[in-house]
Amino acid sequence: MKTKLSSFNFDLPEGYIAQYPSKERDESKLMVVHRESGKIEHRVFKDILEYFDEDDCMIFNNTKVFPARLYGKKEKTGAQIEVFLLRELNKESKLWDVLVDPARKIRVGNKLYFSDQDGNEILVAEVVDNTTSRGRTIRFFFDGDEDEYHAILRQLGNTPIPKYLKREPEAIDTERYQTVYASAIGAVAAPTAGLHFSKNLLKRLEIKGVHLPHVTLHVGLGTFRDIEVEDLSKHKMEAEYFKIDEATTRVVNNAIDKKKRVCSVGTTSMRSIESAVSATGRLKQAEGWTNTFIYHPYEFSIANSMITNFHLPKSSLIIMVSAFAGRELIMDAYNEAIKNKYRFFSYGDAMLII
Repeated sequence: MKTKLSSFNFDLPEGYIAQYPSKERDESKLMVVHRESGKIEHRVFKDILEYFDEDDCMIFNNTKVFPARLYGKKEKTGAQIEVFLLRELNKESKLWDVLVDPARKIRVGNKLYFSDQDGNEILVAEVVDNTTSRGRTIRFFFDGDEDEYHAILRQLGNTPIPKYLKREPEAIDTERYQTVYASAIGAVAAPTAGLHFSKNLLKRLEIKGVHLPHVTLHVGLGTFRDIEVEDLSKHKMEAEYFKIDEATTRVVNNAIDKKKRVCSVGTTSMRSIESAVSATGRLKQAEGWTNTFIYHPYEFSIANSMITNFHLPKSSLIIMVSAFAGRELIMDAYNEAIKNKYRFFSYGDAMLII
């Protein structure tokens, strides 16, 4: 039986998408969903300590968001063009996969000029190829060393908060649209389930004996792209880079062998670990690109619990969460979330599925 996109639609009232983060990271709301009984609890995120014991394991995605949104001016016309950096294709030739807006104004051969806050031109790029309707390949021209070049990109860039926030990035976003444990730079969107963890909460989990291994998956915009097919077997995810090292596999497999709680912190951690399963159902060391799309029916191999945010209707994220916990239970939980005014999406509240 085909799994249909329309099965994951629901009415999300206006105003439920969080525009700003909670005052404290670990004081957002937490819904606890019990898969076996269907029981739903309403807690505060830092209460998550109560659900984990010694030798349990939480798997975090340590990717770090870089300031991917730049604004340049088109040669001759001076029109302002937004350039969203997606992926560096070649370090030596400074080639990037980007999205441009407005795309209709940007053709192969156009040059874009980027200036600092004082209006001094500090970087130039040329459009060398079209990739999609809004996608382009551009080459930056810069004669300095690589560190200086990347420092200029960071200087020009803005925190890539999602468009649905309907506001410009603010100082708060520099800190809060980033996990406290982010270390591997390369994402254009935050792994949002991890945004709820404060340094204090992580320390308290460590003291309790919970293991906190890291994986890396550089989140791209493809995770959030609209699904345009009703039959989910026909949907293709965009590939994202991931890496799982040997130290992480040892910790996770030890928890599996001891039949402890193994929790994926977010859908991106889940995609990573489900892309690196051995023939014996254990986590294996891996590095590469994954386009794994998880939807019902799917047999999960590694994690037996999951932390996630509240996602938008018909997104690949709610589809994965429904595969993990069951569509009916998740739809019940979402109805409960709306009734109790939970906040949705990147800066929203959290769900623990156990």
